[in-house]
Amino acid sequence: MSLVNPYSSQSLPQLQTSTTASTVSTNSVATNSQTTQVSDSSFLDSLTAAQSASTTETGEAKSQELTQADFFALLSQQLSMQDPFKPVENDQMIAQMASFATVDGIANLNAEILNLNSVMSSSQALQASGLVGQKVLIPSDIGHVSEENPVINGVISTPQPIDTITVTIEDESGQVIKTFEVDGSAGGNIDVSWDGLDKDGEPVEEGMYAIKANGKVDGNAEDLAVSTYAHVTSVSLGSVATGPILNLRGLGGIQLSDVLAVAES
Repeated sequence: MSLVNPYSSQSLPQLQTSTTASTVSTNSVATNSQTTQVSDSSFLDSLTAAQSASTTETGEAKSQELTQADFFALLSQQLSMQDPFKPVENDQMIAQMASFATVDGIANLNAEILNLNSVMSSSQALQASGLVGQKVLIPSDIGHVSEENPVINGVISTPQPIDTITVTIEDESGQVIKTFEVDGSAGGNIDVSWDGLDKDGEPVEEGMYAIKANGKVDGNAEDLAVSTYAHVTSVSLGSVATGPILNLRGLGGIQLSDVLAVAES
């Protein structure tokens, strides 16, 4: 007669239960590991996105102008991507490098020219400052009468000798203030001066007045060109295009290149 273990039939379910628990535990560990991997991946993705955004902002802030370093970077990229069986010829590479050097040289030359223009403008203004307090002849028939300078002097330009030149003084409204005659028999540039008195011998009011000249040329009456002297009160630097500007008493500014002559004050 054989003996049978009364608990043997109960041991199998216990082993299955243990195996099931072990499987559940393993699955739980695997799930936790997968969760950790997903969490780590999300964190790395967020760091990558932040770095990309920072790089994009930095690239936008960078200047869009190409420099010589950018040209050589492009050349290096071209050499690295060339066909090893058909490399770039030496003359082509030298031509490209020469082109890059030429572009960079032109940019440097433009910068030096701008600096030279600034230096020349400052030098011209310094030279023009010596005209302050002097009188300059300007191509205008308008003069200014003031208490400090009640007389207007000018020059009448004639194409040929004229026996008699009629001079008319007009105010800002065009009204005739005085008329007188000057001798133009010498021809060329004839000096003219108005004492600032009207036809009645009374001093005129302060302001701007025009000197008009008329004479007979080949038997026909013609208007003659008149230039007047003005007092220089100060000098402005101006720009590269205009050069120094001479500020004239009562008349405004005029370019230094437009001055016809300089006289004593």
